[in-house]
Amino acid sequence: MSKVSSLKQLENTEDFIRRHIGPGEEEISSMLEFLGEESLESMLASTVPGSILQEKTPLEWDSHTEQNTLGYLKGLLSKNKPARSFIGMGYHGVVLPPVIQRNVLENPGWYTAYTPYQPEIAQGRLEAILNFQQMTLDLTGLDLASASLLDEGTAAGEAMSMAQRVSKNKKSNLFFVDEDCHPQTIDVVKTRAKGFDVDIIVGPASEAASHDVFGALLAYTGTWGDVRNPQDLIADLQSKKAVVAVVADIMSLVLLEAPGKLGVDIVLGSAQRFGVPMGYGGPHAAFFATSEKYKRSMPGRIIGVSVDASGKKALRMAMQTREQHIRREKATSNICTSQVLLANMAGFFAVYHGPQGLRTIAERIHRLADILAVGLQSKGVELANDTWFDTITVKTSDAEAIIKRSREAGVCLREAGDKIGISLDEATTREDIALLWDVVLGEGHGLNVDSIDVDMATSSSSIPADLLRHGKILEHPVFNSYHSETEMMRYLKRLENRDLALNHSMIPLGSCTMKLNAASEMMPVSWPEIGNLHPFTPVELTEGVRAMISELEVFLQGATGFPAISIQPNSGAQGEYAGLMAIQGYHESRGDHDRNICLIPASAHGTNPASAMVAGMKVVVTPCDEKGNVDVAALKAKAEELKDNLSCLMITYPSTHGVYEEEIREICDVIHANGGQVYMDGANLNAQVGISQPADIGADVTHMNLHKTFAIPHGGGGPGMGPIGVAAHLAPFLANHSVVELEVPNAGNTAVSSAPWGSVGVLPITWTYMRNMGGEGLRKATSVAILNANYLAKRLKDHYPVLYTGRNDRVAHECILDIRPLKAATGISEEDIAKRLMDFGYHAPTMSFPVAGTLMVEPTESESKVELDKFISAMISIREEMDKVANGEWPLDNNPLVRAPHVQAEVLSAEWDRPYTRQEATYPVAFEDGGKFWPTVNRIDNVYGDRNLFCSCIPVEEYKD
Repeated sequence: MSKVSSLKQLENTEDFIRRHIGPGEEEISSMLEFLGEESLESMLASTVPGSILQEKTPLEWDSHTEQNTLGYLKGLLSKNKPARSFIGMGYHGVVLPPVIQRNVLENPGWYTAYTPYQPEIAQGRLEAILNFQQMTLDLTGLDLASASLLDEGTAAGEAMSMAQRVSKNKKSNLFFVDEDCHPQTIDVVKTRAKGFDVDIIVGPASEAASHDVFGALLAYTGTWGDVRNPQDLIADLQSKKAVVAVVADIMSLVLLEAPGKLGVDIVLGSAQRFGVPMGYGGPHAAFFATSEKYKRSMPGRIIGVSVDASGKKALRMAMQTREQHIRREKATSNICTSQVLLANMAGFFAVYHGPQGLRTIAERIHRLADILAVGLQSKGVELANDTWFDTITVKTSDAEAIIKRSREAGVCLREAGDKIGISLDEATTREDIALLWDVVLGEGHGLNVDSIDVDMATSSSSIPADLLRHGKILEHPVFNSYHSETEMMRYLKRLENRDLALNHSMIPLGSCTMKLNAASEMMPVSWPEIGNLHPFTPVELTEGVRAMISELEVFLQGATGFPAISIQPNSGAQGEYAGLMAIQGYHESRGDHDRNICLIPASAHGTNPASAMVAGMKVVVTPCDEKGNVDVAALKAKAEELKDNLSCLMITYPSTHGVYEEEIREICDVIHANGGQVYMDGANLNAQVGISQPADIGADVTHMNLHKTFAIPHGGGGPGMGPIGVAAHLAPFLANHSVVELEVPNAGNTAVSSAPWGSVGVLPITWTYMRNMGGEGLRKATSVAILNANYLAKRLKDHYPVLYTGRNDRVAHECILDIRPLKAATGISEEDIAKRLMDFGYHAPTMSFPVAGTLMVEPTESESKVELDKFISAMISIREEMDKVANGEWPLDNNPLVRAPHVQAEVLSAEWDRPYTRQEATYPVAFEDGGKFWPTVNRIDNVYGDRNLFCSCIPVEEYKD
């Protein structure tokens, strides 16, 4: 062997592929043999329709080692020109406490958890989200808060649509937006208004009440820094039946009067500056609060307090009837993913600092703003605002020279003609103030921070006296107990221990693709090169991060086959919405203003009809046949009947039923023949990447769930990302941005998210994953995902009926187990099975979706055969327990299935009046690795929680037990 060849062999670029894909080669061979296949390629040929299967992967790049990729990314990001941002506009520098960074942001126990649909094994993160809600309630002064929304702009859009729903001024379709809101927020509201047939009026807040509007959005702290009291205006608008929302800066609310005390109906904003890095735009949790009377119309999730089977207080997601999979096109919004991980961080920031710590931070920011302003004014500089919390705006005829000096000093300011905006934050230092004086005044100004601070009056007038907060905030013990790092670390660990995440066992959720989120993929998330980057940093300073985004776009183009990619949508549902708006824009450009009908198969994800509703479309549902496939004849008849009004078809591929539909090309042709477009939901792309492409199949647009197929973790319910790929004819109708115009053929288009490229802070995860895997690695990942699913389905089919299969009785990357006949025979439901799995240490599969009474299982490519076999053994054991109920060995109302999950307290109790043993309850199988997971509460009473809605922190006396 030559020296060169041996070095190549030692530098194994496929090592990452081997570590990402769970089964080793021997396990893959064993599973293939079980399925009667010779190779992964032969398995693909017998599973995937030949009409779409590409013999060679279309992904034409090589795999790389982790070290190579991280080094390359470091070099790429070094092309950014470092600059300290004082731009503001809703994005601020932060000081992330290391105890939160290390134990939450960088901890797979937090970032790999799933949305808490199974609350018994999610009590830790549910408490964390409840803390966030309580923090929101305290700061806003309102009655009910959500568990977070996507960002400030989309939260403002949700406020507009909510106001339209609840306003008593039903004759108006006008919504007023204060021009002092951030421009990106106005931009997103304008986009959202199109789908709801709402006319937007943007103007000075003082003019709001002169219009006949159903609602208004006001800025509590203005984009240029002004702090005004909106109380009289709020009352005036409400007297005319308008619903009033305000956008508030969360840090300013520590010092300012709670907007709820001023009479407002809705308060929203970004929680970013509570310890969440800027990340070149996100992800950042938005907070959203409203009054009790509007609770049934509030968007997003709400965490509530209920009781478990033993009567113990327990947490759960409240009012789940608003979820899209139930209400579909009648859902209050299309929100699916929220920003739970980031909301948790913001809530923990408040827990760690407590009320006095937050006040110290806010007062220091405000004090520095006062010093900066007084110094500038003493030198004759004119300010555009005479009130402020953290932002002052300089009026100058010398803007060009100021900007030149700022560049030389490594400082970014807000640039707008003759106005220069300067926003301070938690990271601002005394030295920064001196530097800012140098930038605005030039050197030699003679100002001194300490002398001005001493000379300033003891009380500032830059916040109006009638807006100063006098009441206490954050009085709950959780915000007053964990201020040392030792106590905070232990509190975080206690919560983590109550949650089952991917670092404990497989999470076999169908449709949600809970695959490995490799540590090397996560590392760049904490790098300051992205974390400290403001999304509106001048583009000439951001060459490196934009190069990474461009490379990611190329990767996603390869995966989908589309020539144009929009990175902006910051969730899967947001991607659906953005794609549908592009379709509508295309039709309207051609004069087809009546094309507003969206055909959706009955099996579709619930966000599909909800997104169509938000985009202003009418939904027509088409049936499926007995095999779960789209009824092509019925679809064709409906498309021809509605051809003059047909906008599009939304279809998931492989289907939501977990099979490759053979007629997919014909389905696309039918829609195109009748003037429509094809939207392919990318939720199941983990069964397509590297073996087929949506564009090749016939789709016109597809969204890509980066938090599923492309390795971004779920974070307990977010962050997500939903970029879209579109055909060339739709590219001119993609979202743009009012602050940073994107280099695409869509100038003048409004935005769908607050930041130009969405949540860039998590994009390195997907970029790293795709670069490390390479084209061949991604094809193999898809192949093994399909292999794992078929192995699991075949192993279980004699115990649980597999509801739908495709060619050769194969499934795609997931399978649906039909529990309905088993329930009829045994009395045990799919929910009982889901809860019993917790005693085995597993999260349940997706329950009752897309078919009621079923369990949908998706093992992903990351799980080894050993783990699959353990899960299969658990499911078979549960099936045997069901038989014991059926044959009368255990009564239907007292068996380990209906009483699951079991907690330590009941096993340790002196009394045990059950026909099964304690060991059968809690150790149904041997946990040789010592990995027994203990749920902390028994089965939660959902009915009690809905009837007794309580969505703030539990009173301290309830914690005594």
